[in-house]
Amino acid sequence: MKTTEGYLAAAVALFLLLSLFFPGLARAADPSPDQGLENCPTLAQLGFEEKEIWDDSGKRLGKGEADDVLARTPDPLEGWNRFWFQFNDKLYFYLFKPVAKGYSYVLPEKPRTWVQNFFHNLLFPVRLVNCILQGKLRSAGAETSKFIANTTFGACGLSDFANHLEPTAPTPTGEEDLGQTLGVWGFGNGVYLVWPIIGPSSIRDSVGFVGDRFLDPVTYVTPWYNSVAITAYSKINKLSLELGQYEDLKEGAIDPYAAFRDAYLRNREKKIRE
Repeated sequence: MKTTEGYLAAAVALFLLLSLFFPGLARAADPSPDQGLENCPTLAQLGFEEKEIWDDSGKRLGKGEADDVLARTPDPLEGWNRFWFQFNDKLYFYLFKPVAKGYSYVLPEKPRTWVQNFFHNLLFPVRLVNCILQGKLRSAGAETSKFIANTTFGACGLSDFANHLEPTAPTPTGEEDLGQTLGVWGFGNGVYLVWPIIGPSSIRDSVGFVGDRFLDPVTYVTPWYNSVAITAYSKINKLSLELGQYEDLKEGAIDPYAAFRDAYLRNREKKIRE
């Protein structure tokens, strides 16, 4: 974990250093809350199910009002964020995508699905702890049952055995993380951030990301570079199953940066309010 904290500290230090030589990186964004929203895709276009959203007082929000709430998440580091968005974009097309395509050419889809199932099963502690912290005890129980079933009857999680079992009662999803937990507790996004390689985030979700790393078993693999290699492999494997999604969203937006920012913030808000 010292390594992870060191990376974040190094990233902040790099930003401060770049700000000294390139003040434009820290230039405040246009304060207009509607900037770029007309170019942004809806949740349905992104493959997410749109649900009703309420504000903190319990008032039901319409789609336009919900967009308004999310648009107020400040983006004062837009110069910094756009710089790293372009960096990640180039990294995707010149490194990650070619590697993922080559990997998918060598390994059929079925084994890649098994690998994804294994890593998802491995992150059970993250989901369990955050379900409990949010008071979602039924979801915590469901996640525990899935983990036991997939580990025991699904060859250590390679097969999503529990996915074929019908629950006796409807149970909310257990796909929770610390960023969502902090949101449920009332913490706002803070400012919007884009991190190199990690991608879109916020102050709240960045803190949550570090916290969740303490619950990720891969973090404790030694030496540290083996842990990094395993994490990188899991991300490449996942990307190989999702090739084309990034391009579809980017091609449909006049301003890709604004589109991805809005899509990320609205999706996170949706997950918190579920």
